[in-house]
Amino acid sequence: MLQITPEKFGHVDITPTGPFEAGSFQSISLVYTTGFYGIDDTGGIKVVFRRVNDQTAPQFTHPEELGYTTLELPDHVEGVLTYDPHGNQRPWNRVLQVKLTKGNLRQGDTIKICIGDQRQGSKGIRLQTFCENASEFRVLVDCFSVQNYQSVPNPASFQITSGEPLRWVAVLPTYIGSDDTFRLSFKVDDSWGNPCNGRGQTLKLKSNMPVLGLPETVCFEPGKKAYVIEGLKTDDIGCLTVSLSNEDGIELVTSNPMRIRHNADLRHFWGDLHGQSAETVGTNTARDYFQFALDLSFLDITAHQGNDFQITESFWQELNRLTHEFTNPNRFVVLPGYEWSGNTNLGGDRNVYYLNEGCAIRRSSHALVRTEPNEPTDCCTAEILFNTLLESKDPVVTYAHVGGRYADLRAGHNGKIEQSVEIHSAWGTFEWLLHDAFDLGYRMGIVANSDDHKGRPGASYPGASLFGAYGGLTCFLMPELTRKALFESLQRRHHYATTGTRLFLDVRVGFENPAEIFHRDPLWHNEASEPTDTAIMGDIVAVSDNEVDLSVTVDAPCSVERIEVYDGRELVEIIRNYKSHSADRRIRILMEGAEHRGRGRIVKWDGRLIFKNNSVTCLKPINFWNPEQQPELTSDGSISFKAITTGNSVGFDVWLADERSGEIVFESNQTTFNIQLS
Repeated sequence: MLQITPEKFGHVDITPTGPFEAGSFQSISLVYTTGFYGIDDTGGIKVVFRRVNDQTAPQFTHPEELGYTTLELPDHVEGVLTYDPHGNQRPWNRVLQVKLTKGNLRQGDTIKICIGDQRQGSKGIRLQTFCENASEFRVLVDCFSVQNYQSVPNPASFQITSGEPLRWVAVLPTYIGSDDTFRLSFKVDDSWGNPCNGRGQTLKLKSNMPVLGLPETVCFEPGKKAYVIEGLKTDDIGCLTVSLSNEDGIELVTSNPMRIRHNADLRHFWGDLHGQSAETVGTNTARDYFQFALDLSFLDITAHQGNDFQITESFWQELNRLTHEFTNPNRFVVLPGYEWSGNTNLGGDRNVYYLNEGCAIRRSSHALVRTEPNEPTDCCTAEILFNTLLESKDPVVTYAHVGGRYADLRAGHNGKIEQSVEIHSAWGTFEWLLHDAFDLGYRMGIVANSDDHKGRPGASYPGASLFGAYGGLTCFLMPELTRKALFESLQRRHHYATTGTRLFLDVRVGFENPAEIFHRDPLWHNEASEPTDTAIMGDIVAVSDNEVDLSVTVDAPCSVERIEVYDGRELVEIIRNYKSHSADRRIRILMEGAEHRGRGRIVKWDGRLIFKNNSVTCLKPINFWNPEQQPELTSDGSISFKAITTGNSVGFDVWLADERSGEIVFESNQTTFNIQLS
């Protein structure tokens, strides 16, 4: 009896072997050499890439264009080369397939694929835009022509590294007390958002108020990707910023503003609680994921949220070990958890976070794990999930999430566990989920995360993929940085969300007559209220006043265009921070929206902006995250653009030679219109 063993499937070699710069153009030769079995007629191989890989899709018909890919076979066989981005089981979805159409291969024969063949003028293939320790070209073979593709041992892999330094980032805490010490963290990213080697640069530091312990200069040591200065102190109150300049005095970046008050009861801590690593559908290891959040995106709080149907028992135990290891109270907090990934009609995606390690993972299905379905811990609907979590007595909270699937609040919700909706991530912006909650009468806090799949929690750039947005952040208001304080912040909705910007936001209401404050939602909890004369964001209060005083304070690292105040869905007031005549020559054009709620929500914008009887003196893009697709001022004075939106917005500011003359013509695949500037 012939024993089928993987060692007889052959082997794979690639040249060159790297490392390669993220987003660089390469030509990679992959050679598969057949093993003992050979490949029978109509059999073949599949070269599979990870789902999140945003490298150029191969094409076979235009030798001079990007992604041109060729096939070489022995003379005695013929075959075809095809590409299918959804041709294999996740996470190895993307498939470059060779199928033999005539003849068979014997032991020692080769299949050669040149991915990004540059011999006829193509630039090659643009590799993925994010760093990876071992980016794999995994090969599967159907030796016996039975459509059963099996892995060839020892997949070909290479390292993807960061590119040239381009964009500096400096981070301060957002809100501290005047007696607190603090740290300054900074790094430099390449054009795709990957942290780079500091290369021994000397930097000058300058603050807008005296800071004890802040050096005048620092040397960014070669090999380091981040620099942190601990133990800083200021005796002043107000709003502190620190700027970084190079040796020539050219300013590189200014930090986010840090608000300092005498009696700061609730500090502000930043978190990205949603993302995945390569053990499920992401990039690099879970340990790399937590290390990046701590060291390279300077987060205070994070969590790993692998799809439940892809988390094995061994990986669940490993995640629990890592969350325990990385949690360091008052420095870095990690919550154990997972993403419950039920089908939309069964409740849709929910992020599940535990206070403690050692809790059960409650799967929506066993789609990609080799364990028996219908285990006692399984929860196939959101309603069953909530009931089971309550019965377990384990301290737990959940978010309603929109990803590939979206959370359907009508199909399941429990206010004892779920107090927040995620309205922004790398998938896009989803204010409609908050509107669903309002329509159903729920009191919900607002969070934003990245759902990062590229190994960059807290600093999740979309790259060249169809993720159209930069990942979000949530700021938690807490007296101290501990898991217990974080859970209290979540349960009282004491937090706010941003699309990735670290800004100080303080929202509070004052009452002329005493009001009653509820620390838990009275719709779901039977707890007594307390008297109060003020409330902050997230609080639930019963008031007797006909009018209240709303106070909003914002310190942002950039200009604030407007503040909109809503009562539920109703827009109450718009507050603008500038006078209309101050920006007369500047015109802002924004494109936004999504096609629908599901996976195919992407809106493609392809068009141009024409200026008749006027001209553009300056152009500044907004949210064009892909450095290869920037709006361009053409020789005829028009602006051409290509972009995508997934609920978020993209656009540009233009400064005109004359603020009142002429006409703007907007032409795109979505809509066309004219505006008279007068």
